[in-house]
Amino acid sequence: MCGIFAYLNYNLGRERRYILEVLLNGLRRLEYRGYDSAGIAIDSDPSFSTQVGSSKCKPYDTALPLVFRQEGKIESLVTLVYSEVDKLDLDLEKPFLVHAGIAHTRWATHGVPAPKNSHPQSSGDFDEFLVVHNGIITNYEVLKQTLIRQGFTFKSDTDTEVIPKLAKFVFDKARDGEGGVTFSEVVMEVMRQLEGAYALIFKSPHYPNELIACKRGSTLILGVNELGGETSRHLFHDVKALTANEKPKELFFSSDLCAIVEHTKNYAAIEDNEIVHIKDGSVSILKFDYEKEKPASVQRALSVLEMEVEQIKKGDFDHFMKKEIHEQPDSLTTSMRGRLKDGVVGLGGLKDHMRTIRRSRRIIFIGCGTSYHAALAARPIMEELTDIPVTMEIASDMLDRKALVFKDDTAVFVSQSGETADTLLALEYALENGALCVGVTNTVGSTLARKTHCGVHINAGCEIGVASTKAYTCQIVVMVMMALAIGSDKTSTLTKREAIIAGLAKLPEKVRDVLKLDGEMKALAESLINEKSLLMFGRGNNYATALEGALKVKEVALMHSEGMLAGEMKHGPLALVDEYLPIIVIATQDDTFSKQQSVIQQLHARKGRLIVMCSKGDVNLVCPDGNSRVIEVPQIVDCLQPIINTVPLQLLAYHLTVLRGYDVDQPRNLAKSVTTQ
Repeated sequence: MCGIFAYLNYNLGRERRYILEVLLNGLRRLEYRGYDSAGIAIDSDPSFSTQVGSSKCKPYDTALPLVFRQEGKIESLVTLVYSEVDKLDLDLEKPFLVHAGIAHTRWATHGVPAPKNSHPQSSGDFDEFLVVHNGIITNYEVLKQTLIRQGFTFKSDTDTEVIPKLAKFVFDKARDGEGGVTFSEVVMEVMRQLEGAYALIFKSPHYPNELIACKRGSTLILGVNELGGETSRHLFHDVKALTANEKPKELFFSSDLCAIVEHTKNYAAIEDNEIVHIKDGSVSILKFDYEKEKPASVQRALSVLEMEVEQIKKGDFDHFMKKEIHEQPDSLTTSMRGRLKDGVVGLGGLKDHMRTIRRSRRIIFIGCGTSYHAALAARPIMEELTDIPVTMEIASDMLDRKALVFKDDTAVFVSQSGETADTLLALEYALENGALCVGVTNTVGSTLARKTHCGVHINAGCEIGVASTKAYTCQIVVMVMMALAIGSDKTSTLTKREAIIAGLAKLPEKVRDVLKLDGEMKALAESLINEKSLLMFGRGNNYATALEGALKVKEVALMHSEGMLAGEMKHGPLALVDEYLPIIVIATQDDTFSKQQSVIQQLHARKGRLIVMCSKGDVNLVCPDGNSRVIEVPQIVDCLQPIINTVPLQLLAYHLTVLRGYDVDQPRNLAKSVTTQ
């Protein structure tokens, strides 16, 4: 979804060119979230003036902001920026001891992709207030009509435009009265009027070299890079307590840690209803409360980011998706590190709640898309090892139905980003109904991680490609380990648990082995490049594999593909079978193998065009006549087999996309983190 980035240098000379590149590169790091337009705002020179189509005088003495907005990719914005800079004859080498710039990538919700709808959105002439926004303002229509009656004119179709105009209204009203008004007071009054989910950054020439960020629902990170020594990780206090620190520093706001890791590893996650004010090189954090006129000051310690710059670079790979597919042996190892010792699974995040989980009436897995598929893959082993019924819920459908959730349920919420809007709303619903809520996410400090009672981080590392690959396989591993931990008190499943733990130890090497099929999957993709549709049949542990494989093909290759439960084949899908439609049947060794053999025979009888995935050495068992294309994969314990089986399908989707000429890492219309309903 939308990406926010801001950069403020204090007591540190930075040329305008450098500032522009930091902002633009910050947007490049956020590209993977999905977007259709972008924009930035920097300062001009105090002497700079420009026509705004009126005879009005500039209502402030400071530098006029320069706003650049463009539809399309970030490189289109880069071209626009440097073209406009040349026209304006701006000195790119001019140094700024203090400067505040903001930037944004937009994923259209209100209004088509267009410069007028891109961010930063403005309060009007002279850009007295500029705002970048991630989220949706649900009461914007009411606010818009109110502001129109006050004489404001709207130029965009966005919900965001009401925010800077509301800020100007608040500022003008306060200025007309007695005394002045601080930037944070303006923002607080704006927050009081807004409904919905949002992360916001404000910039204003009335408050030069200051930035304010606030949030409710959407992720926002503060990054701190203090030069001239190691960054202090003391608690943030009020402005006065920090003003004494005149050290040169760089301060960042970002929607994602990936955008700040190359600048600093010191960060703080901004909490809901907090206002973070950067002024004179100091940071103050205030807690907004609707019922109180004055906010409370908040103390906050910096955390240290455990991420390397290499994780956000492609390295020797052409695309992030390819890189992340091939990183899976390492990401799986990292997910398990420190959690398997002497045949025992230890998940510290669940330890204090284990007794409650074991006494649950049922476990509910809740997710969307790939995360839902990962939970579905883990459901059979969770039931087998724990003897607790497990039900599946797609988050949006759970909310639509107002599904029954009880106090003695354990609700497990699965989300790579930890910010998926439907999943978070389902979490609120489950909390209201008194269930124990467990989070499974890849993102430390995410809303899901903060709002659940307990949980497990999957530790897959930064995933840039929109189509999830390594996060999916790590999610399955983590949920298998959860099943092992919850069911560890049962002697009846000891043998199975020992087999799974042995399988986990071998898993990274097995995945490394299956990655050798890369060339074979490319050849298969070449044979499917002109097809319009692709079916995938799976059952048991691998029903989720069929769904996930089909989703990957849909997401990136833009080919119609459906994953189907093989047991349902005779109840409709069989009518589609002919000699032209390619069908992938997943028939690796497990309890359903003989049933999949029967499916293959029935498809052959109807001249189906089959591609069969089987365990190594089983070719004659699944295709005795040799008429089908076969994908042989390593065999492992049944509950881990979906991880092995998914990898060739990820490779197939990748190669199909490249061969068909589509964007692998940023597929059409999709976003990495879906923060709207």
